[in-house]
Amino acid sequence: MDYTNLNSLQLDALREVANIGAGNSATALSILFSQKVDMAVPNVDIIKFDELLDNYGEDEVIAVLVKVLGEISGSVLYVFENDVAFNIIEKLTGNREKQLDEMGRSVISEIGNIISSSFMNAISQFINVQAIVSVPAIANDMISAVLISTFIEAGQYEEDILDIQTNFIGDESSKITGHFYYIPSPGALQKILKSLGID
Repeated sequence: MDYTNLNSLQLDALREVANIGAGNSATALSILFSQKVDMAVPNVDIIKFDELLDNYGEDEVIAVLVKVLGEISGSVLYVFENDVAFNIIEKLTGNREKQLDEMGRSVISEIGNIISSSFMNAISQFINVQAIVSVPAIANDMISAVLISTFIEAGQYEEDILDIQTNFIGDESSKITGHFYYIPSPGALQKILKSLGID
């Protein structure tokens, strides 16, 4: 099946799971920021691996990568645009940086870990399978360089990728927009979608 052409009912099933993950993320981010963080309804889609490369072109991004182990193994890539990442760092540290230093990496790692874990926990609990998320790693480079070093050389990834566009809003300085990409190992995405009745 071509999972990039899902109908509205099938996308609603994915959106329901994404809403649970986004709600859990918003709760955790509210604690981190010491203020209420709201969420917009996530936009959910299935895209091809090549589209992920095309979405960012030659722009440099800040990305958090976590490995997913268990029955729905794969990797999660949470991608921030640079200005969003540096606004978050300034909000939490009080310092406006132009380069990603160790403190900044720690902040972004924590944010990415919260969002990635929340979404993967929501997916695994919704379909009743096990998924364990690894310690996050940070990359600050063009998306092509990140993907080549992480996925393409290993060769163990699916062409179909789950793309969840997130938007968390506290005040203007704690607005978190980004993309959650679940890049599955062979067969993992099909297992998730079939468990949701998408086959």
